[in-house]
Amino acid sequence: MRNVAEIEIYTTPFCPFCLRAKSLLKSKGVDFTEIDVMMRPGRRREMTERAGGRRTVPQIFVDGEYVGDCTDIHDMDGAGRLDAALKIAPAS
Repeated sequence: MRNVAEIEIYTTPFCPFCLRAKSLLKSKGVDFTEIDVMMRPGRRREMTERAGGRRTVPQIFVDGEYVGDCTDIHDMDGAGRLDAALKIAPAS
């Protein structure tokens, strides 16, 4: 994995959307910090505040800026915008 930006993803165990989002990030070869809001309930409040009131998981941040949820990052990837958001060079 490579560090290109600080990527944080708020998750819960067994969440299929969380697994799908993490799989996409792993496929991009980037490191990320996973924050389990089930095991650390206070972090859910933090996530909700940072994500503009959104309470579902996953919620993803890059260098402290909100990027979106699982659907958002897959849509960004399909549109060719995810690599730039993650600050990685496009695949050649």
